[in-house]
Amino acid sequence: MKIAMIGTGYVGLVSGVCFSDFGHEVICVDKDPAKIEMLEAGRVPIYEPGLEDLMAKNVTAGRLSFTLNLKEAVQGAKAIFIAVGTPTRRGDGHADLTYVFAAAEEIADSLEDYAVVITKSTVPVGTNRKVKQLIQKAHPDLEFDVASNPEFLREGAAIDDFMRPDRVIVGVQNERATEIMAKIYRPLFLRDFPIVITDLESAEMIKYAANAFLATKITFVNEIAALCERVGADVKQVSKGIGLDGRIGNKFLHAGPGYGGSCFPKDTKALARIGQEAGMPMQITETVINVNDETKRRMVDKITDLCGGAVSGKTIAVLGVTFKPNTDDMRDAPSLTIVPALIGGGAKVRVVDPQGLNEGEALLPGAHWFEDAYKAAQNANAVVILTEWNEFRALNLKRLAKRMETPRMADLRNIYSPKDAKKAGFVAYCAVGRRGFGPDGWDG
Repeated sequence: MKIAMIGTGYVGLVSGVCFSDFGHEVICVDKDPAKIEMLEAGRVPIYEPGLEDLMAKNVTAGRLSFTLNLKEAVQGAKAIFIAVGTPTRRGDGHADLTYVFAAAEEIADSLEDYAVVITKSTVPVGTNRKVKQLIQKAHPDLEFDVASNPEFLREGAAIDDFMRPDRVIVGVQNERATEIMAKIYRPLFLRDFPIVITDLESAEMIKYAANAFLATKITFVNEIAALCERVGADVKQVSKGIGLDGRIGNKFLHAGPGYGGSCFPKDTKALARIGQEAGMPMQITETVINVNDETKRRMVDKITDLCGGAVSGKTIAVLGVTFKPNTDDMRDAPSLTIVPALIGGGAKVRVVDPQGLNEGEALLPGAHWFEDAYKAAQNANAVVILTEWNEFRALNLKRLAKRMETPRMADLRNIYSPKDAKKAGFVAYCAVGRRGFGPDGWDG
């Protein structure tokens, strides 16, 4: 089947490459000439493990190509995916659908034969029906269907998530569209991965509900972590104890500096806005948003306390600034709250991140970038572990402590234990939801 993928951002590019690996002929469309030039040269504009190699394989096989010409891409296509950005709209928290509707208008001007127009972007409930109305108004005689096919890709594990999904959600209106979608996902049908067929509105809601629930789990355990610090409990033991309950599960129960990224912040805000407009406030989701913001700010206080009550004049090495490991994505990362606050407080901040420089250099003005954790820690007053990249999970703590002027650690991902930190020579250590230690009996 010929597939047109409109948008070569994270979702569009990963989806287009993986669909081509299913054996489909895929043409990816974008308005950015520099991005298309980069893709045609075999380079990907995002960091995602394995994506560049898989893209090269399918380009070589003749199944994958890139173009600036949308009209050319949709000619003969039976499936046209809209995978453009839906950022938070400034001022009201709603998803900005400008790019979705612009793509729909271009499709209406370009499509000549029957196709299914499929929204893969995360969109509020009712958007697919608006897309259909828009195309119908512009091209009344056109025969087409719309479908909702939200993505559930984890950055850093997107290819595996696409090829071995927990489930595929497909919202359709009739049997003809269902058949097209079944052909697109035939390799997954054959391997018995769950394909859930719903109406349009349910598919749209599933995406928001899933992300809001996961964000709630993260925020819940972070709030429990704050309480653990006050009462002397260990959040890692608490998380293990509750996670063994099959009704709860152990995923997304790791305490840390708050969630970030391209999905959770945007989708929780959008869901809250959808609820307000529908006269059914999403009170839990609204609280999650507020508590998550408070969690990030609490990390600044934690680092300040670690440094003796003030960071002015202190040199602090921050290990990891992307919102999670195995991605270069900085969107709503905790570092965007924490690092500027430290710099604003008078600290000299040194940053180390395997993939964060490309975006982070502009987003974190005033930070000094290093390629090596040990060099960043040279004569530093504190080291902060903010993103759990593998290279930060296996640090030589003794070597790190020896290089520092005052060996103090804020382990905001709970990678190490207080015992290991003390044995390595650290004089102060704090984590999230666990007891720390410091001079004169200070308990972080």
